[in-house]
Amino acid sequence: MFRKIVLTAAATAVAATAAFAGNSSKDIVDTAVGAGNFGTLVAAVQAADLVDVLKGDGPFTVFAPTDAAFAALPEGTVENLLKPENKDQLVAILTYHVVPGKVMSTDLSDDMSAATVQGGEITIDLDNGVMINDASVVDADIAASNGVIHVIDKVILPSS
Repeated sequence: MFRKIVLTAAATAVAATAAFAGNSSKDIVDTAVGAGNFGTLVAAVQAADLVDVLKGDGPFTVFAPTDAAFAALPEGTVENLLKPENKDQLVAILTYHVVPGKVMSTDLSDDMSAATVQGGEITIDLDNGVMINDASVVDADIAASNGVIHVIDKVILPSS
């Protein structure tokens, strides 16, 4: 269902690390905005009315897809999800990328699963780097005042 993301997407995400440096005083939303590589994610969070939630006390762990990850979805997918009539589906997808609590990379173990805010479970695989379902973590442990962000290279979708 997803096209492979080219290596430049990973390089771009890694380059965003510099923008994250020292942002632990900013919340998850402001940290993502400041990075400059999450415009689609931020727009989706706004369309889903989740900004106040992700600016809340938390803590939250967000597996944040880059703009390139959203661009790799089939054509028209993002535009469809941003329509008001598809808000419930958008909320489900976005909250599937969020785990309650602050989960650092050192807290992960191979083949563990974690319950998401959406209600589904994600699976962590450490055999070939760090994988969250079928997405690779390209940058980890980006501190925010109310949690942590791990950058991923694909949008992960909950089971229907």
